[in-house]
Amino acid sequence: MARPVYSSFLQPATYPSGCGRREFPDDHVAPARCAGVLKADAYGLDAAKIAPLLHREGCRTFFVAQLCEAFDIRDAVGADSDILILNSLDPDDEARCAKGGFIPELNSRAQVERWRRQARANGEPLPAALQVDSGMSRLCLDSPAVASLAGDPDSSREISLRLIMTHLACADQMDHAANDMQLGRFRSDCLLFPNVPASIVNSGGVFLSRDYHLDLARAGISLFGASAGAHAGRLRPVLRLDARILQIREIGAGTGVGYDLDYVAPVARRIATIGVGYGDGWPRSLGGVGAACFDGHRLPVVGRVSMDSLTIDISGLPAHALHEGDLVELLGPSQSLAEVVPDAGTISYEILTRLGVRHQRICADGDRIVASVAGRRQ
Repeated sequence: MARPVYSSFLQPATYPSGCGRREFPDDHVAPARCAGVLKADAYGLDAAKIAPLLHREGCRTFFVAQLCEAFDIRDAVGADSDILILNSLDPDDEARCAKGGFIPELNSRAQVERWRRQARANGEPLPAALQVDSGMSRLCLDSPAVASLAGDPDSSREISLRLIMTHLACADQMDHAANDMQLGRFRSDCLLFPNVPASIVNSGGVFLSRDYHLDLARAGISLFGASAGAHAGRLRPVLRLDARILQIREIGAGTGVGYDLDYVAPVARRIATIGVGYGDGWPRSLGGVGAACFDGHRLPVVGRVSMDSLTIDISGLPAHALHEGDLVELLGPSQSLAEVVPDAGTISYEILTRLGVRHQRICADGDRIVASVAGRRQ
C-alpha cells in the first residue's frame, strides 16, 4: 500500500472495554441499547466510512448535530437505522428533514411548534425526540414546557415521540453530585411520557452505574478509544496519526529554526521537517513542547508549528534510523491522545475534530484494510 503524501490515519472500529466486537449493544450497557454519535464528521475521523462499520456491528441508532450531517451518513447506515439531530433544525428546514426521514431533537417551544406544523402539513404524525433540562441549561426544554407538551392531547396526534433525553454535565467525574441530581430530575420528566425510551448517558456516562443506562446509551468519542476524565484508562486506544518526513538536515550550534527563530540550537543538531501543521489540525500550541515518536523514542518539536509543517529534533537517533519519506508517529502506541492533550493545553475532542482534509484516512479491522480515503489538497 502506498504511503500517503501528508500523513496517515489508522482508525479501526472499537468500543469501550467490555463491549463485544460482534455485539452492539453488549453486556456493558444491556439491556440498554448503544447508539453511535457521529457528529462533527465522527469527531473528525470521517463519518461516512465509520457509520457502515458501526452498522455492521449492529448499531441502528445514530446521532449527528446538524441536518447536513444526517444527509452525509444516510446512505451509509441503511433504511433500518434512525438518525437523530441533536441541534434540531434551522427554521424552514422542517420539510427537508421530514422528507429525509430524520428525527429532530426538539429543544425549544418554537422548535416543537414548527415540527407540529410540519406534521399537520404532511397529514401524519412525525417522529421526534425531546431534549429536556435536567440541570445543564443547554439545548433543552425547561420543565414548564415539558409539562405543557405532556398535557396537550393534540401533541401525540402530531408528534410520534421516539425518545426523551438529557445530557450529563459532569459525567467524566464519577462521584460528582450533579450526576445524581440530574438523574433524579430527568426521571421525573420521564414519568410524564410513559413507555417512551429514555437516554441520559454519553461516552463518560456509560461508565457510571447501571442506574444511568436507562434505555439508550450514546457513545461518541469513546467509540474511538478516547475520553476525558477518569474513564480514559478503561478504553482501548485505536487511533494512529503518522506524518511523513519531508527533509532532514544538520545544523550547527547557534542556528535558528522556524518563524522568529524561536528555537536556537545549543549544539549541533539533526533536524527533520515533517509534513503536518496547524493547517492539518495539529495544534500550534505544541510548538516547543510537543513531540513526535519513532521506534519508542520521543523526538521533541523545536520551533513553531507552521501551517503545513513542523520541525523535530532527531539527534538522539542513530544517523541511519530515519530518512526523507519515512513516517514518524504523532498519535499511536508511543504517544496517546491523552498524553498529547496536556502539552496542547486543550481536550481530546478538540484535537480530533480539528484534523483536516489533507490526512489520508485508513480504516482497518485487525490487519484488514476496510476503507482508505486519500487526503485532499486544499
